[in-house]
Amino acid sequence: MFQALAKASAALGPRAAGWVRTMASHQLLVAPPKALLKPLSIPTRLLLGPGPSNLPPRTMAAGGLQMLGHMHKETYQIMDEIKEGIQYVFQTRNPLTLVISGSGHCALEAALINVLEPGDSFLVGVNGIWGQRAADIGERLGARVHPMTKDPGGHYTLQEVEEGLAQHKPVLLFLTHGESSSGVLQPLDGFGELCHRYKCLLLVDSVASLGGAPLYMDQQGIDILYSGSQKVLNAPPGTSLLSFSDTAKNKIYSRKTKPSSFYLDVKYLANLWGCDGQPRMYHHTTPVVSLYSLREGLALLSEQGLENSWRKHREAAAYLHGRLQALGLRLFVKDPALRLPTVTTVAVPTGYDWRDIVSYLIERFGIEITGGLGPSTGKVLRIGLMGCNATRENVDLVTEALREALQHCPKKKL
Repeated sequence: MFQALAKASAALGPRAAGWVRTMASHQLLVAPPKALLKPLSIPTRLLLGPGPSNLPPRTMAAGGLQMLGHMHKETYQIMDEIKEGIQYVFQTRNPLTLVISGSGHCALEAALINVLEPGDSFLVGVNGIWGQRAADIGERLGARVHPMTKDPGGHYTLQEVEEGLAQHKPVLLFLTHGESSSGVLQPLDGFGELCHRYKCLLLVDSVASLGGAPLYMDQQGIDILYSGSQKVLNAPPGTSLLSFSDTAKNKIYSRKTKPSSFYLDVKYLANLWGCDGQPRMYHHTTPVVSLYSLREGLALLSEQGLENSWRKHREAAAYLHGRLQALGLRLFVKDPALRLPTVTTVAVPTGYDWRDIVSYLIERFGIEITGGLGPSTGKVLRIGLMGCNATRENVDLVTEALREALQHCPKKKL
């Protein structure tokens, strides 16, 4: 084979001969990894942490379908169906509704990169890690960031937010609907109307709450809403949902400066997702197979119905709360109305190291729960009931595992 190529290259001239000589001009220094020469092995896990959650059979089957081209008409049809699904689960008629090829963090960054310009005033509710992240991104973009900081477990009242709006005159307010690091469900009624009185846009994180707690984007006056694929939607991580009101769209399209990211420029993404009425052009290669799974996650939630899903998560969470309290554990969020149905936080029991409890459950039972995150680290255990995992059977499994863990994990004498 090589001799034939050499003869051919001689006929083509010196340049082609040089190409052939350089094809294998160096020895390989790195051998094939031994680990990759073995079959892939995945343990069985019941994922009852704050996400990702387990995949139902229909979503797993979608992930095994053959690839389509990212610009095929059939792929565009799937994308259009996903958009309709997002409009349903967000309860919005916004034309500028799309998917970000990235996790919920990426959707947050996309929202801020497109809305904020250097020098803009940005008011941030920081009652957990997601407010911290929003403030960090805002600072990187050159915005004037004004954090409203509360301890984990806190939430915001209309009066507190109005004081911040009056003082700082922001163009954007950030609130987390479902603060998964602390287990708080932030009330949203009235906040959109309040923001609009002060000529401010409202941006809401619903990654942990979407499908598990009532949310009405248009009726609650939310200008920008984002969520993720891997929680109640029971789809693989890596895609996120994002929608902009017409007012937010006008802010983006009247910018004085270009957004700092080409990849996350909403004007290009709007075209890719068929939101601008123009022929679709190439922007980036979308994660086609992940879109299959996201489509099925939205389909399953649509078939169940939002109100049924909200009730299912509320009832599962109430059952979990009762079982945990029967074990003598203390719920971290005191007010039942402010408890996030999808992620329950439990105060780490006195004398225990939370890491011992988490490790015991995963090693002995194959059940994942987690400790706190960001400001709640060391303070709480987090138990997630999301989508297909929100069942009484799973509550029984995790609480019995916790009972055993509390009997066998070391406890310090006080």
